[in-house]
Amino acid sequence: METQEIQAKQQAELHTQLWSMANDLRGNMDASEFKNYILGLIFYRYLSDKLLRFVNDELEEDGITYEEAWNNEDFKDDIIELLVDNEGGLGYIIEPNNLWSTLINKINIKQFDISMLAKAINDLTESTLGLGSQRDFENLFDDMDLNASKLGKTEVDRSALISKVMLKINDINFHYEDAEIDVLGDAYEYLIGQFAASAGKKAGEFYTPQQVSKLLAKLVTIGKKKLRNVYDPTCGSGSLLLRVAKEAEVVSFYGQEKVSTTYNLARMNMLLHGVRFNHFDIENNDTLEHPNEKHMELTFEAVVANPPYSAKWSADPKFLDDERFSGYGKLAPKSKADYAFIQHMLYLLDDSGTMAVVLPHGVLFRGAAEGVIRKYLIEEKNWLDAVIGLPANLFFGTSIPTCVLVFKKCKTHDDIFFIDASKEFESGKNQNRLTDENIEKIMNTYIERKDVDKYAHCATLEEIKENDFNLNIPRYVDTFEEEEEIDIHAVMKEIKELEAKRDELDKEIVVYLKELGLMED
Repeated sequence: METQEIQAKQQAELHTQLWSMANDLRGNMDASEFKNYILGLIFYRYLSDKLLRFVNDELEEDGITYEEAWNNEDFKDDIIELLVDNEGGLGYIIEPNNLWSTLINKINIKQFDISMLAKAINDLTESTLGLGSQRDFENLFDDMDLNASKLGKTEVDRSALISKVMLKINDINFHYEDAEIDVLGDAYEYLIGQFAASAGKKAGEFYTPQQVSKLLAKLVTIGKKKLRNVYDPTCGSGSLLLRVAKEAEVVSFYGQEKVSTTYNLARMNMLLHGVRFNHFDIENNDTLEHPNEKHMELTFEAVVANPPYSAKWSADPKFLDDERFSGYGKLAPKSKADYAFIQHMLYLLDDSGTMAVVLPHGVLFRGAAEGVIRKYLIEEKNWLDAVIGLPANLFFGTSIPTCVLVFKKCKTHDDIFFIDASKEFESGKNQNRLTDENIEKIMNTYIERKDVDKYAHCATLEEIKENDFNLNIPRYVDTFEEEEEIDIHAVMKEIKELEAKRDELDKEIVVYLKELGLMED
């Protein structure tokens, strides 16, 4: 079964359950709120299941259960030590009474109330205090307010509603680390897609569809089986970072995300996909205005991003003295931060690394400050390696066509490779999508770096200069299809024949009308 078929199957299973849960909740709150409860509960179940598997493996030779071991002081101390060990442990503790399976059993025998879940989550968070994992669990469940009146006026009402959702989550097979989909990210996009009115306006800016993520991941891992690190300055749900790990072994993940709710989602996603707490560093802040100091001291072997398109930023003159921007002579305009993100990422890209970023087509041809920056990147630095045009309507929340820019600091040639893949996609009801075949064609063409009629062209620096550093793809890849010549004489002959036939029909109609008495002689 192909990857896209597996994805479709896993997504269909997930979406059916999510729709049912959303229907239970949406009478009480809007999508932007109930998604936090569904995703938070999915994540708590994952942490509980993972811990139980971990402990059971350790206790297998002793032939006792986790609950029995917890009530035995000799075993309990050893288990706690194993769980919180910075190297081999999970970095958190969930006591037997707080396990997901225990809470589900209490729901089934009508002995559950919502305060038990609140206590379980609080105990989990407190178990990380003083550990290396503390920062990765801090405020992780803040978006899931279990005391909120929107869940119900009384504790009994809130308990009943959350119980229904928990039972439905308990029926889902999430596949976890083996999933071909980004479980939390896909759940998030689906919920927004179904109830987009309030929450979905900007979804495409921080959630990257799996197939687009797959393309970027393949581009930055060509010829590499292992990466020291990977970085995403606008990491959203973390799906792009995680996708890179499907193409190569990644030691450490780094990212920054401005929106707190999405930042929480990214941390959940890392843990849910089996990334240990001491192998990822996700920060919550504005990347351009307040880049993380620790990140700024590093360089990254792979950089991937789908930044918010043409976002606003301060463009404060102080940034002319910032090492990220100072060499270009100009700052990206206040109304369009696209090149500011590019400059930030290039500053952190390792000399031997590769960067792939999705952006709107405007970055290819807009003038003024952006034109100055673009010319500097091409002519002075020679870092831009390829421009890949993608189809329109790939992202939720925006139908505009996008492009992928690939950068390398270690280029040995001064040409730029253009691929026009804008017509290569599978149509969908709401969104278009790239197929595995589309991605394979892009990758093979990029690696071979040879001209393909109406699809790809390797443009020399002289060509780029002749076009005044305008990178608009149609200037380099001619996709114009000549229409067949029209034979005017043949067309005129056909028109005359049709007119003659019409006259004959008119005469027949007159005869019938006279026979019916509807027309006089």
